[in-house]
Amino acid sequence: MARIAETGSSAADGSPARTWSLIGLAALAPATWGTTYLVTTEFLPPDRPVLSGAIRALPAGLIVLAVTRTLPRGSWWWRAALLGTLNIGAFFALLFVAAYRLPGGVAATLSAVQPLLVAGLAFALLGERPTRWRLGWGVAGVVGVAMMVLQGRLSFDPIGIMAGLAGAGAMSAGVVLTKRWGRPEGVSLLTFTGWQLTAGGLLLAPLALAFEGMPPPLDLSAIGGYLWLGGFGTLLAYMLWFQGVTRLPVAAVSFLGLLSPAVATILGWLVLNEALTAVQTIGFVLALLSIAAAQLSPPDLGKSRRSNSPFPSRETAPKAAAAEESDESRRAPAATAHR
Repeated sequence: MARIAETGSSAADGSPARTWSLIGLAALAPATWGTTYLVTTEFLPPDRPVLSGAIRALPAGLIVLAVTRTLPRGSWWWRAALLGTLNIGAFFALLFVAAYRLPGGVAATLSAVQPLLVAGLAFALLGERPTRWRLGWGVAGVVGVAMMVLQGRLSFDPIGIMAGLAGAGAMSAGVVLTKRWGRPEGVSLLTFTGWQLTAGGLLLAPLALAFEGMPPPLDLSAIGGYLWLGGFGTLLAYMLWFQGVTRLPVAAVSFLGLLSPAVATILGWLVLNEALTAVQTIGFVLALLSIAAAQLSPPDLGKSRRSNSPFPSRETAPKAAAAEESDESRRAPAATAHR
């Protein structure tokens, strides 16, 4: 159990440049997810949200399983099924329910509470105590997203509100459990992603048939849209996301999700000629500032809080290594006795 959880568990083993590269790669995932709204409205069949989620996840997952020919073993059968349900199946379904029952701005703002939910779950399950720095920027991120996407008269449907919060909660729980369990030793990131895509797709496919009926005929634009969402927006994006979750501080990486509504807003401005007001511009800057600030800890927070930074301190790293070696030496006789 412990060995599995430690696999690729932290970016603190590498240099700051390596850490920032991991952050940049992980950020590509929510940035790619931000294209989903544009692709869905412009290229995909209307009123087929669950079908779109199933097509995004299941074919990619099955292709990965066919290529890798690696299935879960032991406890990883239910773990992969649970992670796939939280990260993909339930998240997609609840997200679409919220999107159909609420204005897009309200749904996006609900999803922006994810860093705050992750902070609470990480404290409960991982023992990662949230700092006031990140909690403050988490609230600022919600405000920034709200300024970007909330416009005009608002409609608050109770079912939509609950679905939006539940979707954010499902994704938050998936992020924290992914961090806690890591992935099995010897299992590639591609295989690990394929397990979850297959599990999530198998949950969504029967729901799509039950509630939306048989798939409609697809034209070339719809096929291209699904190829983009399934290939880049799902398979590649989730691989980069899971790599970031397992190797970066979970509280910091959760802020990257704010990029999704930010990218959607910018694409609406660039491609659909949607007006970008001064308030939206300020909100966009505030959301990006929240993402960047959450990757760091201010120097005046003290030694006890520097451990939450993705970068190891030059002063504390050697001491931590020495303490770890001392701890290992104390455990050595006990380990020998167990053998």
